[in-house]
Amino acid sequence: MEPTTPLPLDAIDLSSLEFWELPLAQRDAAFATLRREQPIAFYEELAIENTIIDMPAGPGYYALTKHRDVATASRHPEVFLSGPGAVSLMDLPPEMVEYFSGMISTDNPKHARLRRIVSNAFNPRNVRAVEDSIERVARETMDRAASEGTGDFIADIAAPFPLQIICDMMGVPPSEYATALRCSNVILSMGDPDIIPEGTDPVIATLEAGATLTAIMEDLGRYRVENPIDDITSALVNAEIEDEKLTQQELASFFVLLVTAGNETTRTAIGHGLNALTKHPDQRDILLADYDAHAKTAVDEIVRWASPVTWMRRTLAEDYVLSGTELSAGDKVLLFYNSANRDEDVFENPFDFDVTRTPNDHFGFGAPGPHFCLGAHLARREINVMFKELLTRFPQVHATSEPSQLRSSFVNGIKRLDYSL
Repeated sequence: MEPTTPLPLDAIDLSSLEFWELPLAQRDAAFATLRREQPIAFYEELAIENTIIDMPAGPGYYALTKHRDVATASRHPEVFLSGPGAVSLMDLPPEMVEYFSGMISTDNPKHARLRRIVSNAFNPRNVRAVEDSIERVARETMDRAASEGTGDFIADIAAPFPLQIICDMMGVPPSEYATALRCSNVILSMGDPDIIPEGTDPVIATLEAGATLTAIMEDLGRYRVENPIDDITSALVNAEIEDEKLTQQELASFFVLLVTAGNETTRTAIGHGLNALTKHPDQRDILLADYDAHAKTAVDEIVRWASPVTWMRRTLAEDYVLSGTELSAGDKVLLFYNSANRDEDVFENPFDFDVTRTPNDHFGFGAPGPHFCLGAHLARREINVMFKELLTRFPQVHATSEPSQLRSSFVNGIKRLDYSL
């Protein structure tokens, strides 16, 4: 279905919070207009006010909305840098970069070093152990939802399921699950008043949440150095690759990245997936008829449809001409994955939800390049297992409300989605 209620080009302001409060269909229509009329558009930044770190407006940024341009920027990390000021729109202070970005806000050679160490910890034995736990956690999650569910699909299923897998994988005790979930919600909230209480400084709340997660992992990391077990944390703190080891801060930053990005993206995809299958019962019927035959394409279509991370920022290392637009060293660009995933030049009928779609060259896990999501395989497995569990045990499962959207330009999150088993 084509998006409705198009905005004229001069009424589209990607820096406005009001834009990100629009219904998804209107936002999709706006990005369709940009792709057609101004695929690389410049926007002013807003000042950050009434917080502990008030900041003046930044220099502005270019929005990359075409699949081809997002791909080009991602494949040229030597030009489109991730390190300066982090991948957020505003330049973060260094201490916030350490808390919240870690590996995704670094460039080579540091990025290559971190990725080598982390990739080594995800060796075949550790990956098998994690994958073996996914079906168990999915069953446990569904058991709890069926017996004591709240009626909110996000709270009952979409949020706790990937979080428990990540915490189990890292060896975080169950007593810390609720804290990890609360902190990840705060960090990714972008100040949404349903998550940050009125009267609370969102910057302070975010820093405190990051500090809490950091403390959990620093304590666990120190303990695992002397008391290793068969978990990813033990592998990370005790691994040496060419005499390289993760520092305690790097370990903590990786955990914050996992608990926020790794948890939120899977959670968001699962939430949007149920909503899409509810609104497209013909697609649910295809999966009910033969789930295993369509699981692979269905998972990728759910991720494309959800586009959990809306954008990432890059900063130009040098002057560069991109699709005829002259960019200068120091310019900021935002890679809009959500728009690339609806690009009419790449996807046939991009506004149709199609669980049999192939090919499906989506950027739901980022575009090809060194920053492609390290956990994409794990996320796909989680989504696959959860929907198989859902549709096998409760074939009539469906959403009973419209999703309550997170007020965020960065994460296409769902705060609440009522459902029935």
